[in-house]
Amino acid sequence: MDIPDSLFAEAKACAHSRGVPMRQLVEDGLRQVIRQYQTKHAAYKLRDGSFGGKGLREGLDWPAVRGAIYSGRGE
Repeated sequence: MDIPDSLFAEAKACAHSRGVPMRQLVEDGLRQVIRQYQTKHAAYKLRDGSFGGKGLREGLDWPAVRGAIYSGRGE
């Protein structure tokens, strides 16, 4: 394993300041990163922004809505 000298020096100083062996610091760091990689993040859930009603207004259908949205944009 090749660790940049500056990172190694920083890790060594951190281990020394906490009074733990360098080996323990490295093991703890690896365990923490592995746990983060293994943790499944909950999928983003979009709040329900709908409101009461019975759907589209009478006389309006989805093709008409789509046509109004894209009116003047290439169609």
